[in-house]
Amino acid sequence: MSLPVLHTTGVLYRRILSQFPQGIGLAFAYGSGVFKQHGTSQGQMEKNMLDFVFAVDDPVTWHTMNLLQNRKHYSILKLLGPTMISSIQSNYGASVYYNTLVPVDGKIIKYGVISTDSLIDDLLHWKTMYVAGRLHKPVKMVVQSENGKLRAALMANLKSAVTASFLMLPESFTEDDLFLQIAGLSYAGDFRMVFGEDKSKVANIVKDNMQHFRLLYSNILRDCPQVVYKPQQEKLEVDKSPEGQFIQLMALPRTLQQRITKLVDPPGKNRDVEEILLQVAQDPDCGAIVQQGISTIVKTSSITQSLKGIVTAGLWKTVSYSSRKLKKMWRGWRRKSSVSHMS
Repeated sequence: MSLPVLHTTGVLYRRILSQFPQGIGLAFAYGSGVFKQHGTSQGQMEKNMLDFVFAVDDPVTWHTMNLLQNRKHYSILKLLGPTMISSIQSNYGASVYYNTLVPVDGKIIKYGVISTDSLIDDLLHWKTMYVAGRLHKPVKMVVQSENGKLRAALMANLKSAVTASFLMLPESFTEDDLFLQIAGLSYAGDFRMVFGEDKSKVANIVKDNMQHFRLLYSNILRDCPQVVYKPQQEKLEVDKSPEGQFIQLMALPRTLQQRITKLVDPPGKNRDVEEILLQVAQDPDCGAIVQQGISTIVKTSSITQSLKGIVTAGLWKTVSYSSRKLKKMWRGWRRKSSVSHMS
């Protein structure tokens, strides 16, 4: 079964991709330069930087070729060579190596390189939720190889996003509530939401992209035995019994289960995961515990990846990129204050 993502016929994305070495097994574009966000004009959207992630089977070979082809994209780290760049990519932060503020084909882009194995690991287990979280939201797939393991992991990641959101929502809720919850998963605990990101970002992502979210999730919701999905009324009802919640907790990605057990189990007790999750399933604060578990994953990876970004981008690009983010944050704040004055 193919993943229900938005396959773009856009020549622009393929033209950009043609500037890079072959060997990209998965490439997607995401963010405010790709999908319209509420309150952003078409003109603003076209000026926004385009964000990409490239998954490659062999990072050393890919960086070797990219250094030959696009040496200017790299900061001073290019002097360390492809093996060291790949090592920095894999061993620090969220296993992604970003080159930012890169001019390609008349656009400014940022692209992250991740190994296919690290991507699969994040999709299945939410080790960092860094790329997995981006893939909870609509993206434009530019390249997707016939890698069965990767396709299955992409689907598993969407199912995990639904399961985690069910645990944090009440018994009855709307499609809107669900998609806001899903879109917000990867921002829970992200320190950039305190400083550097537009605070209304999650609502802006969902508001103008409901049809894209439906395309991603409607089949999963229809096939899920624990939910009554009424697409015509845009309403859902989920099983909130301790048994239902236990089944959902047991289906969560491994890293999240581990973080939950760490939060609940006092040190030195060493009970098994199943026993602890059974206790959480009966806790009235079950949803809050899941939310806290997600926050601990996101907080760690957002800080370590941002620190790594300063090194991989270089100081000048970091300052320039951060000022762009702060401008967006300021625009969002001004939009909100003008709306509240009108009401």
